[in-house]
Amino acid sequence: MAKRTASAKKQARASVRRTMRNRAVRSEVKTKIVKARRTLTEAPVAESERYAVALDAIRALDRAAAKGILHANNAARRKARLTRQLVKLAGLPAAGAGS
Repeated sequence: MAKRTASAKKQARASVRRTMRNRAVRSEVKTKIVKARRTLTEAPVAESERYAVALDAIRALDRAAAKGILHANNAARRKARLTRQLVKLAGLPAAGAGS
């Protein structure tokens, strides 16, 4: 912790609080992504549940990016990979496939 001024000590305490909160959000995002990938790869799961779990993970990524916890490009990349996996599983034509 900081040694000298009261403001430095306060800033250090605030930094610890932010770090813990950001770590919790990142952990939640990772958990939702893993859950979505697991749901996408398991066979006996309803199609609507697959979409719901994937959308939940995408929402979590969007929230983390909006708060600045994840970089916007990092969130976009993860969303694209998850969406690509969902589209591949559904048998739909890929968006960036071209004609």
